This record gives sequence, C-alpha cells and structure tokens, in this order.
Amino acid sequence: MLAALALVTFAVRAAWFGDPNADIDEQLYSLIGLEMTHGALPYVDLWDRKPIGLFALFALAHLIGGPGPVAYQVLAALFTVGGAWMTYRLARSLVDRITALGAGLLYIFLLSIYGSQSGQAEAFFVPMMLCMALLVIDPHHARALQRSLIAMSIGGIALQVKYTVLPQCIFFGLWALWGQFRMGKQWSALVGQAVSFAALGILPTFLIGLAYGVAGHWDEFAFANFVSFFERLPANSGRIASGHLVFLLPVFGLLALGFYAAFRLSTPRVPHNYRFFVLWLGATVCTIYLPATVYLYYYASLAPVVALTSLPILDRKGAIGPIPLMLALIAFGYLQFLPGKYEKADEHREKMTSLAAAIKPRVSGNNCLYIFDGPTALYRMTNSCLPTRYIYPDHLNNAFERNSLGISQVAEVGRILAKKPPVIVTADTAFTPQNEESKALVWTTVKHDYVEIAMEELHKRKIRVWARRDTVPH
Repeated sequence: MLAALALVTFAVRAAWFGDPNADIDEQLYSLIGLEMTHGALPYVDLWDRKPIGLFALFALAHLIGGPGPVAYQVLAALFTVGGAWMTYRLARSLVDRITALGAGLLYIFLLSIYGSQSGQAEAFFVPMMLCMALLVIDPHHARALQRSLIAMSIGGIALQVKYTVLPQCIFFGLWALWGQFRMGKQWSALVGQAVSFAALGILPTFLIGLAYGVAGHWDEFAFANFVSFFERLPANSGRIASGHLVFLLPVFGLLALGFYAAFRLSTPRVPHNYRFFVLWLGATVCTIYLPATVYLYYYASLAPVVALTSLPILDRKGAIGPIPLMLALIAFGYLQFLPGKYEKADEHREKMTSLAAAIKPRVSGNNCLYIFDGPTALYRMTNSCLPTRYIYPDHLNNAFERNSLGISQVAEVGRILAKKPPVIVTADTAFTPQNEESKALVWTTVKHDYVEIAMEELHKRKIRVWARRDTVPH
C-alpha cells in the first residue's frame, strides 16, 4: 500500500519538480531557508511572519538537496507520502484495505487540487496533524496518555510551521482529555494533564523566543510572530471569497454524500472514530478561517478530513458498493490535469531561465536586483545580493501590509530606489491591491531611468525586466 501511495504521489507532484515558479509563497520560504544555510537569521536579516520551523524545513531541504526548488519539492512529496499513509491507517478503522487506499489517494489528489502541489506550508503541517490524530484517536489504548503527550509535542512543532494549526491542536488536546475522563481520571489529574499538554505545545515557540531574546532580538521575533498578524488589513472580500465557493463544490459534494451515507444508509463501523473525524473537520475549518484573509490554498488543510468523513459513501462494501469510490478517484484524478501541468511547468522553467539570463550579467557585489513585483526565485537564480530585509515583493507592494511591517512601505521602496538598482522587475497585473504610492514611485522611476530588456508571461501576468538606462548601450 505504501508503495502504491508513493508511486501516485510522485506521479502527481513530479510535474513541478525543478519549476522555480510552481507557486508563489514557497519562493520566499526557499530563499529564507537558503540564506539560513549561509548564516542569515529570520526576522532580523530577512523578514516574514511565518514561524521559523517552516524556514528550517526549507533550510534542511537545501542543505541536503542543493539550492534549486527540487530540494524542497521532493521533501514536500515525502511528507505527502507520509500523510497519505496515515490517512490510510486512520481509514482502516472504518473500511477495508482497498477503500482505505482510496482515501489515501484522495488525500494526495486533494492536496494538489487545492494548491499544495509543490512546497506550500500545508504539505508539511497537515501530515503533522495526521500524526497527532493517529496518536490520540483511541482513548482505550494501553499507552493513551503517553501517546497524547507525544502528540502535543508534535503539535508544538507544527505550530512552528504555521500558527493557524492552533484550533486543531486544541481539539486533539480536548479529545485526549475527554478520553482520560471517560477512563475514570479524576479532575485534579485532568487539570495536570491539561497543563502538561499546553506546556508541550508552547515549548518549541518558547525556546525559540528565548533564543532570540538571549541574542538580543526579542523585539524582532515578537513583532513578526505575534504582532504583525493582527496588524495586517483584511481583504475587502472578507474570509469567504465568492470565487472560492466554485472551487470547493467537489469537496462540498463529497462531504454531503458522506454525511448522508453515515446517517441514512449505514452506520460507520466504529461510530466513535467517525465522530472524531467530523469534529476534526470542524477544527480544520477553524484553522482555515483563522486569518483575516483566506487564500485558496488554505483549503488544502481539508484533504485528510474530507477523505475520512466521506468514507461512509466511499466504502466499497457499503450500501451502494464500489461505484462511489471509483467515481471519486476518477473525478479527482482527472482534476489533476496532469498533461497540462507538465506542459505548464516546462514553460515556467524556460521563461524563468530566460528572465534570469537577462538579469544575471547586470548584478554583482552590492549592485542588487530589486523585484518590486515578480518571482522571488529570481534572486537565487541570478545570484543577486538582497536589497532589503523585506525581500518578498508582496510585503512592500501590498496595500494590506501597509501597517504590518513596522516600517513605511513607501519609505523602504524609496530607500531601495535611491541606491539605483541595476535591474528592477515589475508585473503588469498585481495579485493583491497595491500601495498606490509605492507603485507610483517605482513606475515613475522605471519609465524615467530604466529601459525594458526582457518580458515573459507567468501566471497570467507580464513580468518585465528593466535595466538602468545608463547601463544599456544606445
């Protein structure tokens, strides 16, 4: 079973291997992770609000696999194999091996469909949630308490990959405590266990914060990790964008059929476990909607719980037989659009190489490339120095970020431009609402002092490369 899950995982995800522009955010995580291998300190030398554990995973990938994107993409694929295997293990409590294998395959498909096909954070923290689930689901296990303590430790590590897993960690902790209560534990013991659970969950974050404090960088750590999250402005559309609902229809349909089958066709083999999956689904929804702005790839967190709560309709030995499972696998397999993905990834690699070739001869030493809007991976591909600690283009061009950096976006953009970078990269179409002052400052500069030397279309955006006019032969 594990071999089958691994084979499908790599077949689905291999299309993106080596594509430096497979997705957006992971390019920043990769850059920070790579710089960490050279001694850079997140939040101090390079800024982002993600926990350091995520960057450490990328640093580990680059230490082992080199500076290219395939390093973290293979690591994410290995995590996906692990997640699929744990989904299979959890499903086995309700269904036979073949149906459980189908649940594992659905996990792989859903991760990819909902934007975690390359190196997004969900590829790493969702398997950690699955591991916690495996450890706490059975309150009658002979070592239930010890397993719960291990689970809470894993939750603490997961919090250092993405803080929004907190609702799921709380759910797993409460479920474990409820199990101990059902087994006859006294309230005094339960309070002590709850304190232990919380302490283990907080411990990794506490230790990292302590290390930053000892190094004299507590303020940078605290602001990036805890303050900036609340100072980022919410999207105008709110948490639920209308466009997302269309993409979620396959999930809604599968869940609805799963619930119908559970309550009207056949009771799950182990109702206790099915209740666990349903409650976990609710906690996962809280994880998705915890931030003020929700992006489509956040829904990849649903992959395991959708597969597991849909088991009553997918069970090939259930009331309807194997047809629902076959149809689900065919439908979600088709939605991978694999031939198109291989073609798109090849196109990305070719275009990114072309852009890098235009930039690389013009940057050297302290003459840094500046990407106002465009692929962050171009910094690595051109071996450019970094013109600012706010290296992610979105941090300085996104209007929602204007109060969340601890500095003025416009002032920082002006400081970078004052150094007259040899090359500036822009995009004709923005992903997010723009800080119009920063945008005007950049466009005025490039129109007056720069010449366009290259242009490629990536992710339906025209990415333009501008060279300083005095460096271009007339």
